[in-house]
Amino acid sequence: MFNPFLWSFRTQFIAGFLVCAALLAYALYSQYQLNVDPCPLCIFQRIAFIAMGVFFLIGALHGPTGAGRRVYASLVLLAGLAGIAIATRHLWLQHLPKDQVPDCGPGLSYMLDAFPIGKTLKMVFTGSGECAEINWTLLGLSMPGWTLISYVMLSLGALWAGFRRQWRY
Repeated sequence: MFNPFLWSFRTQFIAGFLVCAALLAYALYSQYQLNVDPCPLCIFQRIAFIAMGVFFLIGALHGPTGAGRRVYASLVLLAGLAGIAIATRHLWLQHLPKDQVPDCGPGLSYMLDAFPIGKTLKMVFTGSGECAEINWTLLGLSMPGWTLISYVMLSLGALWAGFRRQWRY
């Protein structure tokens, strides 16, 4: 019977890792095959998925019991919350009126080379014109909309796996 709510902690965390890997694979596909270049906020969203995937994988390999499960679920949640914040900011920039969109700034690699990390982060989260462009949609949602849904669902799944009561039969 296919009921992910009854899967073991390890199986749920492996599934979370596989979803993160699939999302990252599609991001690379869209970049290199569909020629949808990522803006700086997109790159930071990828980093959040990488962090979630790493915590999912380590948690699955470790397979802890009790408090250990809650620790891994909380680590996934922290990475997910970072992703939620970035995706929300990205969506906000995409829905600004054209006259309020910030000017395009330098690329992320240049900013990392030329500025300290604190200033680079501030510049990225201030946003630029390239982050406001919508060049991909599915069912009316842009990529940051879909990543936001993914962050929420993966975070809730991790919390379910880590904090649910373990039934003994």
